[in-house]
Amino acid sequence: MKVVSVSRSLLALFVVLALTVAAPAGAVEFINVLTGGTSGVYYPLGVTLATVVGKALPDAKVSTQSTKASVENLNLIQAGRGEVAFTLGDSLGDAWAGNEEVGFKAPLKNLRGISALYPNYIQIVARADSGVKTLADLKGKRISVGAPKSGTELNARAILKAAGLSYEDFSKVEYLSFGESVELMKNRQLDITLQSAGIGVSALRDLASSVEIVVVPVPAEVVAKTGNVVYVPGVIPANTYTGQTTDAPTATVVNFLVTGKDVSDETVYTITKALFSNLDEFVAAHAAAKGIKLENALKGMPVPLHPGAERYYREVGLMK
Repeated sequence: MKVVSVSRSLLALFVVLALTVAAPAGAVEFINVLTGGTSGVYYPLGVTLATVVGKALPDAKVSTQSTKASVENLNLIQAGRGEVAFTLGDSLGDAWAGNEEVGFKAPLKNLRGISALYPNYIQIVARADSGVKTLADLKGKRISVGAPKSGTELNARAILKAAGLSYEDFSKVEYLSFGESVELMKNRQLDITLQSAGIGVSALRDLASSVEIVVVPVPAEVVAKTGNVVYVPGVIPANTYTGQTTDAPTATVVNFLVTGKDVSDETVYTITKALFSNLDEFVAAHAAAKGIKLENALKGMPVPLHPGAERYYREVGLMK
């Protein structure tokens, strides 16, 4: 009788263990925020987004990942290897269309929009001792155009083409992050860096504090020659960078925050609400966030809006 009793006890124990393994406690939600290089604007804003979302979803594990920015971010979202990403608008449109030339082998139909953010300013900055003052002066110089097939590099192609230039017109073309480009310029190994970022990007502030610079103007007629409506004339105000004493016209392109179609409505609603409920924290992280406006959140969105974001915009009266 004792043997039977022990056997029954062991059987009961095995059943309990099996049920425990088969029915674990609620799975932990992971939210990976895809940004850009650490010396750009996406990264500090991504860190801030992870912080405010982490507070709003305390049971989730929220992380920030430094990447090569727009194109890589969009491919990662498509593959389910990230939940939220920063991207330039032209890259987002190319991803939705499946522009293979710029890094999208097929249309990325898993993408969903959260919000338009702030405008990027395409900032062409030269060492003053390079003699570069205009776009025509770029010919024959050494330039960095951003990481390969990044949003910045795609912007570089478009603007240089509109100015009648190609990469073959330069004596040297480097495909480097903002920080790496600046280090080479400090060491006289490059003449020019083209950076697509918010006003006052840290890498260019660092450069201007180390060497004398020239912010090369991009006239409105050159912007128009891109033939792409996402490029809009803008101005880099005087004194944005040390030694920059006059306004510099240039091209701008809007950034977007995106997600994947399989991210839950509740999560995306919370992310959207956390963004617009904490704009002061984003501005504290980088001044470019001053350009994030609720009234502009849906302008120019090149992909379908995620239902979770739509719920927030209906709640605040932006959508009827």
